[in-house]
Amino acid sequence: MNGISRRNFVKNSALAAGTIGVVNIAEAKTFKELFVHHVYFYLKNPDSETDKAKLLEGLEKLSKVPTIRMVHIGVPATTTRSVIVRDYSVSWLCFFDNLDEEEIYQKHPIHLKFVEDYAHLWEKVNVYDSIGPKR
Repeated sequence: MNGISRRNFVKNSALAAGTIGVVNIAEAKTFKELFVHHVYFYLKNPDSETDKAKLLEGLEKLSKVPTIRMVHIGVPATTTRSVIVRDYSVSWLCFFDNLDEEEIYQKHPIHLKFVEDYAHLWEKVNVYDSIGPKR
């Protein structure tokens, strides 16, 4: 084939036929769903380091739910840009393989025990759930 390798011939043929975009779309459909669960806790006593430490202790226990793939426990950063919200006490961010895994987490005995043992510490929570492809 005049010095053109089989691999380059196939690649160039695919480009000429315009199928590369189709391949990328097909590949995109093979990405699995990622479910992100982000909770912001507002303590009843926001100045109480004891209450904050207790909640952090509870979240460490909660992180043992087996369907959680990754977790981050945090407190407001000292950043000061106008778009940053810093009125919460503690942030709980966790990642699941999909919605089904998150629903298992919601009903898991560790989660139910967490709510039972620590709900008295907060006055409200804001929950932000999102879904998208894993990459």
